[in-house]
Amino acid sequence: MKKEIKFSLVYRDMWQSSGKYQPRVDQLRKIAPLFVEMGCFARVETNGGAFEQVNLLYGENPNRAVREFTGILHKAGIQTHMLDRGLNGLRMYPVPADVRRLMYHVKHAQGVDITRIFDGLNDPRNIIPSIKYALEAGMIPQATLCITHSPVHTIEYYSTLADKLIEAGASEICLKDMAGVGRPRFLGDLVKDIKTKHPEIIIQYHGHTGPGFSVASMLEVCEAGADILDVAMEPLSWGKVHPDVITIREMLHDAGFQVPEINMNAYMKARALTQEFMDDFLGYFINPSNKHMSSLLISCGLPGGMMGSMMADLKGVHAGINMFLRGKGEPELSIDDLLVKLFDEVSYVWPRFGYPPLVTPFSQYVKNVALMNVYNLVRGEGRWQAIDQNTWNMILGKSGRLPGALDPEIIALAKEKGYEFSDEDPQGNYPDALDEYRKEMDENGWEYGPDDEELFELAMHDRQYRDFKSGIAKQRFEEELDKAKTDALVKQGYNEADALKIKRAGTEPIESPVSGTIIWEVDLEDKSVAPAIGSKILTDQPLCHIQTPAGYIQEVTSNFTGRVTEVLAQGATVRKGDALIYVRPAEQEEVWQCPKEQKLVRVEDTDPKKVHIKSHFAH
Repeated sequence: MKKEIKFSLVYRDMWQSSGKYQPRVDQLRKIAPLFVEMGCFARVETNGGAFEQVNLLYGENPNRAVREFTGILHKAGIQTHMLDRGLNGLRMYPVPADVRRLMYHVKHAQGVDITRIFDGLNDPRNIIPSIKYALEAGMIPQATLCITHSPVHTIEYYSTLADKLIEAGASEICLKDMAGVGRPRFLGDLVKDIKTKHPEIIIQYHGHTGPGFSVASMLEVCEAGADILDVAMEPLSWGKVHPDVITIREMLHDAGFQVPEINMNAYMKARALTQEFMDDFLGYFINPSNKHMSSLLISCGLPGGMMGSMMADLKGVHAGINMFLRGKGEPELSIDDLLVKLFDEVSYVWPRFGYPPLVTPFSQYVKNVALMNVYNLVRGEGRWQAIDQNTWNMILGKSGRLPGALDPEIIALAKEKGYEFSDEDPQGNYPDALDEYRKEMDENGWEYGPDDEELFELAMHDRQYRDFKSGIAKQRFEEELDKAKTDALVKQGYNEADALKIKRAGTEPIESPVSGTIIWEVDLEDKSVAPAIGSKILTDQPLCHIQTPAGYIQEVTSNFTGRVTEVLAQGATVRKGDALIYVRPAEQEEVWQCPKEQKLVRVEDTDPKKVHIKSHFAH
């Protein structure tokens, strides 16, 4: 019998590689016990990357989501891990050192065991400080090799990088094959090389399905000595995401490895629940193309998760290009014609930019320049006319060292613009900033939260956090979701009026009892925002107040126990009888957990429209 192979469920990345948003905290709380029941996961990826940012975007506090998700898994002995972007922390641009250090203390306190630290340029100067911060905080630092396929990304290149990261304190190494373009034999040879020198180091392989190499790659790395594989599960496996745990488990079992059994009853329940989350709201933001594999990704090396945004970008320039061609009497281009041109242009731009691994944010930089090159070349205007400042920072060395040499054409262009190249430590460009964020929180009367987690959210995602606190984020998301639902129905052939009726089928309105100005106070932490789409409300639960022109304030309570499906009034003046929100009543007697400020009293009736879970506020 061969060695034991463990599985890690990349539940966060499954969603990020599929669409825009992540599950809500109540959804995570609901599905986590099923991951435990499945019995096959030693680890689960719970947060990191864009997880917290997208939670803020739809008006949810990500700190609560992390604590509750990790808590359930910890009780079962399952390790949790997060993804962080080294110098960039959890965002797309660099983070001050004191904010990076705070992140590890916060995440350890919230229950995250392992931090997967990567740098888009594989520059150890951007990774090693995070290894130190993780060790200080009591977390396991898993240093990452961003895998790509180019003349400069050799076995020696990666093996030497692994040596440096292990010497700095990394106890684990991840091979992050973000585009799935790592060739299987190459990956096996790399694992063997690292294991030969460092047999005690745990190696975890992360490979997206994308162009189709990943299943073969998983077998190769296991044969070479890898310890843990990242896997997904239906309905989000395959496509641009990751291979499904069932397939990988059976392949390795047949090859003689020790692998855990899968509780298929629990798998099917988790599968159905994930589909339920998609039907609820997440599926409206999943691009169908992300469910498909594509061999075209082999040549360009772009991460599969970028396909959705890339196709949206292509559509944006497609009309402009064809308008230009029509004006010249030339044949128009199909979207597939344009896609091939873009992939060819990425292959042209990438080596001239020094072969940065095509991972966030550098994959976006290369793709954006290539797209604008295609647009301008079709118009006969030449390349390199639309390079933004973030891309220039990468070119100039302000984000770290590029793996390969810049093309003389790019160097000449930089000098022509008066730019200076730098080889200084990138962190030096971003001084400490926590004192300024503390000042802002004090001025606003905002609490720092347990273990300074709210301070951290502001410092890491300042714009999104301010929008979250003001309620703008929730309002924006509700409008975006409403439009997405309407667009989906219109695509099916319904007019907007019929689409509205369909969206509201099975729901009940809660109407304003008087005319006046609405004052929302459903959120017990911030009494100025409306309830979130999908949130639970209880019969007789205070919903908002209406202040009449005469100054009288009328309390509005919920008529139903159910879930909010639509919010109509946002800080506006309403008339008597206007619908404030729509609620889908509970379909069966169900005891839901009230907010901690409320006390559960009794269940009175099982009629869907009369389920009364009585509650009152504790004083």
